[in-house]
Parts: sequence; C-alpha cells; structure tokens
Amino acid sequence: MRFSVLGSGSSGNATLVAAGPTRLLIDAGFSGRELGRRLATIGVEPEEVTAILLTHEHGDHTRGAGVFARAHGTPLFLTDGTLTACRGLLRGSEEVRTYRPGYPVQVDDLQVDPFITVHDAADPVAVAVREPATGLRLGIATDLGRATVQVKHALKECDALIVESNHDESLLWSATYPAAVKARIASSHGHLSNQAAAGLVLELLSPRLALVVLAHLSEESNDPQLALRVMERALAQRGFTGLVRVARPDRPTPLLDLVRLRESAGPRQLSLF
Repeated sequence: MRFSVLGSGSSGNATLVAAGPTRLLIDAGFSGRELGRRLATIGVEPEEVTAILLTHEHGDHTRGAGVFARAHGTPLFLTDGTLTACRGLLRGSEEVRTYRPGYPVQVDDLQVDPFITVHDAADPVAVAVREPATGLRLGIATDLGRATVQVKHALKECDALIVESNHDESLLWSATYPAAVKARIASSHGHLSNQAAAGLVLELLSPRLALVVLAHLSEESNDPQLALRVMERALAQRGFTGLVRVARPDRPTPLLDLVRLRESAGPRQLSLF
C-alpha cells in the first residue's frame, strides 16, 4: 500500500491511496484541474483513479468531486446524508454509489472501513483503509470534533495514521476569527487541537505504527513546527521509533510506501515534508 496526502488544510483536503492497480481518492477538496495537477506531481494520471470516497460535504473535502467524476468517469462513494448535502455539486451523470458507516466498502484491491465521527456536517465519517493482500492499514481521521470511543476503536492497529492537528489553543483564541467561529472550532463538533491530536495518537500507539502524518493544520491558528513539536514530545516519552510528518496545504507529500516504512522504522525521525 502506498499513499500521498495531496494537500490538507482549510483550503482543501485529498489523499490518494494505492494498492496494485487501485487508486482511491479519499476526499476531493480542490478544483478538478488542481486535483489533476497534484496527482501528476506523484506520477498518477486522473484516468487512473479508480474511485473517489467522500467523508462529508464540506467544500474543503468535496470541491472538485463532481467535476472530476464527470470528466474522468470516476465513481463517487458517499453516504446518503452526504449525497443529499452535495446535490449542488452533481449533475446527475455521475456514477454514484452510497455506503453506510460501519459497513466495509470494497474498492478493487482496497477495503475501506468508514466510521461515524462527531463534526458539524450532515453525515460525517472517517476511514481506515486496508489492503487485504498484505494486511496493511491506514487510518485517515480529520474533522473529528472529538476522539470518541468509536473513533479510537476504529483506528486501532494502523500502520500509518493521518490525523488532524488543527490548532494551538492559545493561537486560536488570539486569532482574528469571529468569536462564533473560534467557539465552533474549539467545540466537540469542530477540530482537534495539537494537544488533543497527541493524546489520541498516544492512545493508538502500537508496535505496528510506523508513520503519523499531521493534517488539516490551520494557517492562522497553528504553526507546523509547533504541531510537530507537540507530537514529538508526546511520542518521544513512549519510545516511538517511526516517522512524524506534517502535510502541507500547498503541495502533496511524496507517494509513501508503507511496506518500506515498516521495514525502515528505526531510530526516531521527526520532520516536515
């Protein structure tokens, strides 16, 4: 299994997961043209994308989904609630397939296990993506609001985690957002802080975990080095020997090979992409 975070932040979110010939996009929060450009930087043509799976309807996760699906004949997977909320993005010519949280979704060589999250969206989910042939497992959890027992259970025993580390609490309250926006971000239906993200990863830590990617960082109320430092300190106390990386909003991460990451997990390495 290989994957790349094509970009993550309030301006857009999308992750490509690959296994064999399967190329699955989890979310499509950039324009159709921008999605194509970012895919090209990691050597993937838009026509190679097997399917798009949407986690919820917010524009930073769905912006290019309809355009991309129509242009390339790419099937769209989404829940009934998300489909209703996304009607404005669709024209009726797309191949739409609905799924239900708690029920596995098979997309060729990949199995997606969607699970309910707490976020201010119609029907939000996060996912664990598994390659049955190898047993490798990738957890993708942004827009969490709070880490529920169900979230923690669903993300156990992952080889890699993409988890939101949205804001620093002190920077959030001093930001220029309206008070209502700050309250929404900090609420149990908003986003995880750096400290909350670190706490979640500590609970999910296992010998299998080789990589943690911090995602959905706020450009105004967070700092990549600060988010990295919080996670570094938390994991260092537990002897974590894998990688910690920060996904950027403006460019994709490299296409990361989970088999190689598992094999090379040695002395602790903590860095930015």
